[in-house]
Amino acid sequence: MSLGAAIGDLLPSAVGVALSPVPIIAAVLMLMSPAAARTAPAFALGWICGLLAVTTVVVLVADPAKAGEEGGRTWTAIVKLLLGVLFLVMAVKQWRSRPRDGQEPRMPGWMAAVDRMPVPQAFGLGALLSGLNPKNLALAVAAALVIAESNLTVGGTAAAVLIFVVLGSLTVAGPVLAFLLMRDRIRAPLLSAKDWLVAENATVMFVVLLLLGVVMIGKGLAGW
Repeated sequence: MSLGAAIGDLLPSAVGVALSPVPIIAAVLMLMSPAAARTAPAFALGWICGLLAVTTVVVLVADPAKAGEEGGRTWTAIVKLLLGVLFLVMAVKQWRSRPRDGQEPRMPGWMAAVDRMPVPQAFGLGALLSGLNPKNLALAVAAALVIAESNLTVGGTAAAVLIFVVLGSLTVAGPVLAFLLMRDRIRAPLLSAKDWLVAENATVMFVVLLLLGVVMIGKGLAGW
C-alpha cells in the first residue's frame, strides 16, 4: 500500500481523535487564564507527545507481528471488529449521559482548576488526555494497525505516524497557536466555541463514536 492510501485509511481515526470536546474546552480555558502563554502551549505539547508515544508503541508492536501479511490479517480484522463494537458501546453510554432538557451539562471536576495549573501539570494532563483516554487510545491502536498493515518503508511509516499525530492534534494545538498569534481577534470565537462544546459535548461524542464504530466494523469485515 502506498503512503497516500495509508493516509486515506488513517483519516477516520485522526478525525475521531481531533473531535474530542473535553481537551478542546480545557485548552480554551487555559488560553483565558493569565498564564496562557505558558500553560496552553505545554498542554498542547503534552497532547502531541502522548498521541505520538502511544501510536509509535503500537506500530512497533504490530509490525513484528506481521499485521500486513496474510497470517496477520485475521487478527487485525478481529481487533478492528472489537474496536468497532467498543466505539458503539461508548456511543450508547454518551447518549444516555447527555443532559436532559433544562439540565446543566456536567464536565469533569478537574476542569475547574485548569486555568491555575502549573506548566508540568498542564503538560501531563495533555499527555494523559491524548494517550490514555479510552477513545483516543482505541483510535491510536486502529491507526497503528493501518500503518503496520501498509508495509511501508521506515521513512513512510514515520511519515504516516507524524501525519496522524498532526491531524489528530489540529483542534487542540491549532487554537493555541491561533491565540498566540492573534490573541485579540481569536478570543471571542474561542469562547463561543467553548460554550457550544460544553452544551453539546455528549451529542458530539455520540455522533463521532457512532460513525467510528460503523467504520471500524466495516473495515474489520472487509479484512476478514
